[in-house]
Amino acid sequence: MFTGIITDVGKILEVEQRGDLRARIGTEYDVDGIDIGASIACDGCCLTVIALGTEPQNWFDVEISAESISKTNIGQNMWHVGKRLNLERALKVGDELGGHIVSGHVDGVAELIELRDEGDSTRMTFRAPDELAKFIAPKGSVALNGTSLTVNEVNGATFGINVIPHTKTVTTWGDVKVGDPINLEIDTMARYVARLREWG
Repeated sequence: MFTGIITDVGKILEVEQRGDLRARIGTEYDVDGIDIGASIACDGCCLTVIALGTEPQNWFDVEISAESISKTNIGQNMWHVGKRLNLERALKVGDELGGHIVSGHVDGVAELIELRDEGDSTRMTFRAPDELAKFIAPKGSVALNGTSLTVNEVNGATFGINVIPHTKTVTTWGDVKVGDPINLEIDTMARYVARLREWG
C-alpha cells in the first residue's frame, strides 16, 4: 500500500524487452535499505524490485508484465531512457498517511486535455475513460501518476485538479504537457461504495 505522497523522482536509465519489459531506474533512495522483492510505486504502478546497484548511481530494476503495460501509460511508449518517474516506497506500519490509501494498481489512463495557470498554481483538466468516470467525485481523491490529488470539479468524464508550486517541484508534474496519457487510480472507497450500491 502507498499514500500518493511522492518521496523521490527517479530517472529511467535502461529499458529492455526480455519477454517482459525490464527497466533500470536511477534513484536517490538508499538502496542498502531496499530488499529484493520490495514494492515501489513508479508513476503510480506498483512494481517489484528484482535487482539493485550503486554504480554509476543508485538504481533498482523492475519487470513490467504485459497486463501492467496494457493498463498503464507504459503501453503508450511513455517509458524511455531519460524519462523522470514519481517514486514512492511502500508504507510501513506507523508511517504517516499524508495522502490517501493507494494500491499502486492503475485502473486506466486519463488524458491531460488542458493546462492553465491560476495564480501560482496550475489548473489541469483530464478526460477519464468512460468506465472510470463514475468513480470520480468533487472533493474526492484520485492518484495521477502516483500522486494523491484532490478533485476540484467533475463534468461528465472530465475532471479538474490544481497543482501547487511545491508539488510541481518535488514531482514530475512540472514536466507534463497537453495530450499526455496519465496513469489513473480511482479511490478504493469509491469502488466499494459503487459495488455496494449494485447490491443495494
